[in-house]
Formats: sequence, structure tokens, C-alpha cells
Amino acid sequence: MSKFYRKGLALLLAVATMLTLLVGCGGGGGAAGGGKGLEVDPAEVAMPLAEKATIKGMTKFPAGTESEPNNRTIFKRLEEQTNVHVEWRAIQSDQWGDKIQLEMANKKTLPEFVFDAGFGNADLLKYGKNGVIIPLEEYIDKYMPNLCKVFEQVPEYKAMCMDSDGHIWALPWIEQLGYEKTAIQLLDNMPYINTAWLDYLKLDMPTTTDEFEAVLKAFKDNAADLKSHFGIDGDIIPMSCIMNDGGQDPYILINGFGEGYGDPDTWKHMVVTDDGKVVCDAQSEGFKKGTEWLHKLYEEGLIDVDAFTQDWSTYVAKGKSGRYGVCFTWDVANVAPSLEGWEPLPMLQADTKCITPDTNAYFSGFDRGRCVVTSAAENPALVCSWLDQMYVPIQSPQNNWGTYDEGDDFDIFEMSTNDKGEPMLKHAPLGDASPVEVREAESVNGPLAILDSYYGVYVTRPDDAAYRLDWIEEIYTPDCKAKYCLPNFFMTQEDTTTDSNLGADIGKCVNEFKSNAVMNGFTDADWDQFMADLQAYKIDDYVALYQKYMDAYIANQ
Repeated sequence: MSKFYRKGLALLLAVATMLTLLVGCGGGGGAAGGGKGLEVDPAEVAMPLAEKATIKGMTKFPAGTESEPNNRTIFKRLEEQTNVHVEWRAIQSDQWGDKIQLEMANKKTLPEFVFDAGFGNADLLKYGKNGVIIPLEEYIDKYMPNLCKVFEQVPEYKAMCMDSDGHIWALPWIEQLGYEKTAIQLLDNMPYINTAWLDYLKLDMPTTTDEFEAVLKAFKDNAADLKSHFGIDGDIIPMSCIMNDGGQDPYILINGFGEGYGDPDTWKHMVVTDDGKVVCDAQSEGFKKGTEWLHKLYEEGLIDVDAFTQDWSTYVAKGKSGRYGVCFTWDVANVAPSLEGWEPLPMLQADTKCITPDTNAYFSGFDRGRCVVTSAAENPALVCSWLDQMYVPIQSPQNNWGTYDEGDDFDIFEMSTNDKGEPMLKHAPLGDASPVEVREAESVNGPLAILDSYYGVYVTRPDDAAYRLDWIEEIYTPDCKAKYCLPNFFMTQEDTTTDSNLGADIGKCVNEFKSNAVMNGFTDADWDQFMADLQAYKIDDYVALYQKYMDAYIANQ
């Protein structure tokens, strides 16, 4: 077991006494978890069942794909393997948000489980309090050995699933790709630079903010030559971005200013210092200096004038036309004409050189509210036993990405073997097929777990993840010195409400300042007013709320 897995045996958080819940896989929440169904002998619901059984579930599907879940190869195979038939109600993904609220409000028509719920903390606590969903910690202990193995290998994930009373209200989605400072989520808004332009203009990769500014000026000054040489239709844009839009936000560039906090979370705007102190990065000197510098770039005509208003489709269309010198996104292949001629931009030296990890980056992909079991379940033990099959190591990658041997034009996987001759899913070449379209056509999502230790044993790494992971480890991990990232806290219902209310106002305040300040600049008086506005929106209370949970997290390590 690695140091990463040992060091955080209790991520959650609100009370130190929660450590007692983390013994083994069980350690459930007492009577609340011991509702109907726990008297069932595990042998009676072990898969495959001796006799056919039916359960009722609800899920969603992407528009333009198969709307009947039982027509998907993954669910067909699961029925054969488990002898369980699922009667599904399926909702189109773009209608899910509205319809699922109505479905959960009608106890008379509730399904037994919601497979791909994606519920937030407030939803889980509300539905749990109202008796719409049931606590699962004891069912997990008794009927879900595959999920238990995941929790035993990475106890942090079990802790993150628990509320402050030790109850688990939902089954998680987990996708590890790398871990801690090598995790694929270390930074969302990765900056990319057009190395074809650098090479043509005989420019070196910039390593400081001054060098970076000089490169952008060179792109602008040589726009006509670049257009002619590369056959570009449209104006050259030295740097494009979408302000305050997660992966497309440019504030990754200010990491080197002042204290070196940057602004890794474009909604919370909070980071954790190495001594465990939660701070609002927007109140820092580095944020101020970095914003002044970005305004200078904009004033010099080096930043896309559409950066404050363009949507994703516009951003991509201009990028695919080859007009960008620098852009920001998760994967540059989604924005640039191709991967060729593009490389990640290293962290830039200003006052310092560093990278602050994204919120929850060290714990990789995690969604605590992916699947819930409702109070309508006639046999919760059976439902949980079937859902546990989603955590079989060779099943989870299929649910997440797609499957093999579908008999159509493309598959995400082909069935292969690992070094020991055991079954292993190998990512298949897709040719001209879109990875997103293949994934949407084949995958079923829902509860699953893909641990970093699975790669090369049960499944190969996806190609698009492999090169991003290589980039992170080679370019960004060396500059990530932070001891902590801000964890994903499962707050109490009252604190969740406070977090939501304060966070909405503070996030809007910070993001409005960012956009206006980069576009129009700001005076010392403007900065003072911004600080006063944050105080009016109770920034100190907001930081104190996170500090409370951070203190509990550190105490439990």
C-alpha cells in the first residue's frame, strides 16, 4: 500500500470520532443502516441468482443514443451474468435535471434505485432526511464485497462517502488516473502553446511571464506572415480563453505572482497553505498582481476580445481554424486542429514558480452521489448485490468508457490478456470515430470504481489520458509543492446550505471582478472596494466554514 493510500484514513471531516467508523469495510451507522432487507442471507442474493429476479431502476441516456438501457450490450451481458432483469425508466440526459426532481418527489412511483443520479450533497441529505433514500453502509458491509475491496484499498473514498453521522447515502463513481501530485485532475485549465508558430518564428518555449508576453507580442507582430505560411483563414489571436469557464479560464497563468496561490478553483476561489490554513486566493497580493498583468496583456491586444463572452462552440470553431497561439482546456485536441504542433505551457516564473492543485485533485475523479437506493426497494439486499457487480474491476471500465465485441462499426475495447494471461480490456483504435460518440453509445456510467492499480491488470490506460498524464508528471508535478489540496467535504445539511448561499454570492463577486479588471483595469480604490464587497458577502464566515472541516481532516490523518 502506497504512502498516498496510508496517509488519509479519514478524509471526512466534520468530527474526529468518525475514525471509529473506518474499521474494516463495515463500521456502519447502527440502527439507521439496519432497515428492511438486512436479515437476508448474503448467499440468497449472491450473483448469479439461482432463480430469475426483477428489480426496478431509473437512469439517463445521452440525446441521439439508445434510449432503452436493456438494448445496450453492457446491460444485456449483466443480465446474463447475474440472472437479474432490470425494468428501466430512462430519461434523456438534457432533461434529467428537471425530471428527476419530480420523480424523487413522488414516493408512489419511485424506482428501487437511481443508477446514474449524480446527486449533490444537499440532495443526498434532503432525500435521506425525508426517507426517500436509505442509508447503505450496512448493506455495503454485508452484500457488496467488491465495493468493500475498493474501500479497503483506498480508505479515503469511503470516508468521502460518509456524512458527519457516518451514513453513506449513495454509491460512488471513482476514476483514478494517477494519484496525488501526478493525478490527471491536478489542473483543469491546462495552458497550451502553438509550438509550430514558435518553431517558425525561431522562438524558445517561454519560462517566465516576461518571456511569455514577448512570445505573444511576436505572434501578434508576425500575424500576416503566420497567416500566409500556415494558410489560416481569419485573424491571428495570440491567446484565447473563456474567462471564468473552468478548464478554459486563463488564471492558471498567475500562479507565479505573489504568494503563488493562483486561482485553481474558479468557483470557490480557496486554497490551503502547507500549515493547513484555508485562504481565499482572491484576497491575496498574488491575485492582485496577476490580474494587473493579465489586464496589461489584454490592453496590448494579446488576449482574444471575445474571451469574456464566447461560448464553447465559438471557442472551438476559432481554434479548429488554427488561429490560436495559446489556449486553455482539458485536452488541446478538442480545440486545436490536431495534437501536432501543440505542447503544454510550463508554469511561468514571476515572483515564484509553482502550481496550486485544483480542489480535490489529489483524490482523483470522485462523485459521491452517483447511485442511490430508494425506500421503494422491496429487497434492498438484492438491489445492492446487483449494484455491487458494477465494482468488479473488469466491469467498471466498461460501464465508464464502453465495451467490446458489440458487432457494430466501433468499440472502445477489445478483450485481451495481461502479462499473467488473465482477461484485460485493451483500448481499441477508433480510426475516424469520435471517442465521445463511442463512449456515449456504449457506456452506461452509474456507480463504478477504476483504481490506478487496475491499469495493465484489468484495463489499459486510455490514449487521451496517457499523454495528459505524461505531461502532468513531466511538466507540472515538479512545480507542485503544495502539501494539501482543498478536499471534497461532505458537510452537514446546515453547513451545505451555508456553503451554497455564501459561495454563490462570493463566486459571482470574484468572477465579475476578474472579468471587469482584466478587460478595463482597476485602481487601488477599485481593489479596496472589491475587498469590501467580499467582506459584505461574509468571506470570513465562508473561509471559517471550510477551515472547520479542514481542521477535522488534518486531525484525522
